[in-house]
Amino acid sequence: MSAIFYYLLIKPLSLLPMSILYLLSDGIYFILYRTFKYRKKVVWNNISNSFPEKSAIEVEKICADFYRHFCDIIVETIRSFSITKEELLRRVKVVNPEVCDAFYKKGQSVILAAGHYNNWEMAATAMAAQVPQRLLAIYKPLRNAFFDAKMKNSRGQLGMELIPKEKNKKAFEEAQEEPCCIILATDQSPSNSKRAYWMEFLNQDTAVLFGVERYAQLYNFPVVFGWVKKVKRGHYEIRFEVAIENPTEQAYGAITEKHTRMLEEEIRQDPTYWLWTHKRWKRKREEASNVAN
Repeated sequence: MSAIFYYLLIKPLSLLPMSILYLLSDGIYFILYRTFKYRKKVVWNNISNSFPEKSAIEVEKICADFYRHFCDIIVETIRSFSITKEELLRRVKVVNPEVCDAFYKKGQSVILAAGHYNNWEMAATAMAAQVPQRLLAIYKPLRNAFFDAKMKNSRGQLGMELIPKEKNKKAFEEAQEEPCCIILATDQSPSNSKRAYWMEFLNQDTAVLFGVERYAQLYNFPVVFGWVKKVKRGHYEIRFEVAIENPTEQAYGAITEKHTRMLEEEIRQDPTYWLWTHKRWKRKREEASNVAN
């Protein structure tokens, strides 16, 4: 059934030009936001709790703008199954590749910390042709094996390698021998509250994934933050910024605080482009205390 759905619907749609797909995006927006109100309560609560200073009218505008962008991501993901290298590189540009070049010339691997901001999928895919290091991304495989394989092919078309999170240790060990840029998403809700780092993020007590800090200090890999800016519809810029250059010299929590504050700044600059549909704050600090006890 998955193959039929892909070859009869997804693949033919992916061959359409983006101008047509954005008309489809407008229709999906009307269905998801105006008609079925897909996760509207989750999105509203996330935004209003993150920005308590904003009025109901302001929160509603962020919600509406977010759903328009979210629907654009849907059709851009569909397009990715047929997009050419040339089109992808026209749409996504790394504005300062020299940041990663400098580490590469010293034979160093780096950890690239980033959130689900703007079109993170398209950004990561295009990045593989614009950084000198071997590009690895730690990810959670889809339950559907057919679509997992298709997504891996799509994401890896310019050379990015997707590493299942169960095998991330092997990826980091390989990065000790060959300069790699390892992408870690930092903004999911941790599955293990006991191993999370707790801090205030967007005005809320938040459990933050500790993987960036743990691996940076274990392997002494510098941490670079990836800012993604939407230039216009379907066009993005990636800017690298060194967050931590000497991870083994940092106190506990300093690395996590640093890259999380950078993500928070990115979101505050324009809340429209973060993935508000996920239940980011489902973990509670009391839960972690109970586990510890």
